[in-house]
Amino acid sequence: MNVERAVRVMAGSFVLISLALGAPASPLFVSSYFLWFTAFVGANLLQSGFTGFCPAESLMLKLGLKR
Repeated sequence: MNVERAVRVMAGSFVLISLALGAPASPLFVSSYFLWFTAFVGANLLQSGFTGFCPAESLMLKLGLKR
């Protein structure tokens, strides 16, 4: 798996998990504060699209994933 695909998998997983834990209609609901984590992931994706810098990508490269 390359870094680009791993970042997409990680971001999508974080969004789905935080929505499941933060949406009041979800059977897994814990607290609506988890929706802030969804917003954080979205903001990181947005800035990454404009700047080309992604902290998760840098971390995954250091862990040995291929570009």
